[in-house]
Amino acid sequence: MKTIKFFTAVLCCMVMPFLLSAQEGEQAKHFWVHEDVVKPSMLQEYEKSAKQLAEKCKEYEIEGVSWITSSTDDFRYLYVTPINSMADINSKGFDKLRDKMGAEAFGNMFSAMDKCYSRHGSYVISLDENLTYMPEGFTQTPEGQNYRKFYYLYTTPENFATLGEKMAKVKELYANKGSKSHYRVYRSGFGTMSDYYLVAVAAEDAIAFEKRSSENDALLGEDAGPVFAEVMEYVTKMDVVSGTMRPDLAYTPSMNN
Repeated sequence: MKTIKFFTAVLCCMVMPFLLSAQEGEQAKHFWVHEDVVKPSMLQEYEKSAKQLAEKCKEYEIEGVSWITSSTDDFRYLYVTPINSMADINSKGFDKLRDKMGAEAFGNMFSAMDKCYSRHGSYVISLDENLTYMPEGFTQTPEGQNYRKFYYLYTTPENFATLGEKMAKVKELYANKGSKSHYRVYRSGFGTMSDYYLVAVAAEDAIAFEKRSSENDALLGEDAGPVFAEVMEYVTKMDVVSGTMRPDLAYTPSMNN
């Protein structure tokens, strides 16, 4: 996680672009993501500090902050917080935690975390409900499905909207076939240096994911080839990353109720 000074700097830079993106319509649901790229040799030390942060928030029942967490197989930790407006991004919750813990203990906790990563940063992504396929209702954390497969589909600014149109055909195909393989689609936003769509798929574990993917391929059949080919025509690069949701590194005030 970042230091409080960095929190404040990010907030100041994000205000105007986010206000503009919020005008896109009611379909947009925004998420503030903080990403730490952790040194492989420091994973244990990092998680020790990350768990301490979550535990201290629970211990003192801190209001004004909440996040879900995922860790990936390329040593990234993603802290995701839903936001409705810029007012939701603030350091007041951590100010309260500093007051409860004491400035020295609070500073030591973040200093211990800071030495564990090579780089970090924050950005905003937005759920695209028009492209997301979750016919039973949207959730970021399906019960019992902590395994994740993340597909980053990169494109150019001029082709971003067209790629979205092609991905809508994928959703239509899944819906017409009654696919049981559900997924969420997010759009890159302020703070990201590239334009991309992020497709997140949940499963019980890697074996369950592969089994469901195989069954889905058989269900879609030959109709899938032309549809996915249209999508890939506008993709400049694709990264596929496996990850795991980490409830032990997450925090919401409701946990204390």
